[in-house]
Order: sequence, then C-alpha cells, then structure tokens
Amino acid sequence: MLPIVDRPLIDYAVEEARKAGIEHFIFITGRGKGAIEDYFDHAFELETTLNERDKKEALKALSTTQLRHGAASFVRQQQPLGLGHAIWCARDIIGDEPFAVILPDEVVRHERGCLAQMVDAWNEKGGNIVAVAEVHDDQTHRYGIVAPGKDDGRIAEIKGLIEKPSTGTAPSNLAMTGRYILSPEVFKKLKKGNLGAGGEIQLTDAMAETIGSVPFHGVRFDGERFDCGDKAGYLAANLAYGLAREDIGPRLVELMPGIINPLKS
Repeated sequence: MLPIVDRPLIDYAVEEARKAGIEHFIFITGRGKGAIEDYFDHAFELETTLNERDKKEALKALSTTQLRHGAASFVRQQQPLGLGHAIWCARDIIGDEPFAVILPDEVVRHERGCLAQMVDAWNEKGGNIVAVAEVHDDQTHRYGIVAPGKDDGRIAEIKGLIEKPSTGTAPSNLAMTGRYILSPEVFKKLKKGNLGAGGEIQLTDAMAETIGSVPFHGVRFDGERFDCGDKAGYLAANLAYGLAREDIGPRLVELMPGIINPLKS
C-alpha cells in the first residue's frame, strides 16, 4: 500500500495486469493486510458524498480501483514461508492453467506494461516466461539470477536458475524482476515443500526443476524499472511518475533546483 505519488503500489500492479488481459486477480496477503481488500472494494459512502458534491474527477479516479464482481480472490498466507509458498496457497483457485505473477514492489513504467510484453513472448514460446533485466555484478546476490542459453538479445532461453547467489558465483547478471508467466507444472515442484535460500520455499527453486520439462525463457522488456523494495528506488519511482504528471510535473520541475542545489553545496 506504499504510495507512488497518490496511488499505492498494488494499484499499479493491477493496472499492468489489466493491460495484459488478465481477468481474474488473486491477492495473496498476510495478517493485518485487510486494507488491500478494502481498497479494491466499492466505497459506497465515499461515492455518495462525491456524487452529492459533483466531484467528477475524484469519482473517475475512484472507479479505476474497483474490480468487477467475482474478479478478485483473496488468500491469506498464514506463515511467511517465502514466495513459492505464497503461490502454493493459491493453487486451488488457479487450477490447471497458466498464470501470471506480479510482485508489486517492482514497478515498470511503460504504456503497454511489462506483463503485456511477456504475454507476447508467451504466445510465441509457451511454457514459463520470466521478465529479466541486467543488474550490476555487485547486486546479483539480491536477485534470482538466470543462466542463459540461446539468446537473440530480447528473449533468452533459460538453462538454469539460482536464488540470490553469493557474490562472485552468479552465472550471469540477468536478474528476474518480479514478473512471471508460469505453467501449472510448477505446483508439482512446490508441493514438495523444499526449503531454499533464507529457509523459505523459493519459487526460483521450483521453476528451476521444471527446466527440461517445459519451455523456459527470459524476456528483456521495454520501460523504466524501479525497485521499490530499495529506498532510493522507491524515491526515484515517485519522482519519475510525478514528473510525468501534467497536474504536478511542471511544479515539481520548478522545485527541483531548490532541492538539488543545497545537496551540491
């Protein structure tokens, strides 16, 4: 629920999924996260007040947060056992069909969205598709890193995966960036409940076990990526989205010199 300008991170994730053609949304949450469910619900009292006061722009903004009836499911991960476990918690809703995963702390600013680009690649290649981006060698220990095979510069075949490798041991500098389109085959691997890095059930480990049984590719995507799990990345995302806004961008430009100049001195 951390805001980028005036919308929470989760809202950007849902918008991206909508642009990619996603029709059903599963939110995997933890204890104390009821605000997420409330955010995407109808706020009848607020809507009534805005209607009475003829606040058309505010009503328009509010309407984008509302999902159609039956389009959202909420699942609680009762123990913090990792991303793989979180995905496993949604297995009965997902069923036996391909599904997409978005980690909201990774934001990609692009008109079509990162996931829509991945859908294009999935339509071509099938199997498992992950979004990848090059990171500095000293940052590879923070990400799941892929070992690429055949690579045309945009789509790379994936030969192996490793979650948060120790410094100097990464097979490449291509990092997975919080976007996945996965075959339900991955649930067979998650069912084992094997613990990986950090004592958690790692999605990366389960995906690695599917290599060879389903096609597996990484997609380099267009757009600006912001890692909002990092303080500087989070602030950069707010700045980028703020500057792009017609209503506040010009004023922000006016304020920037006063912020930057003291830092230079």
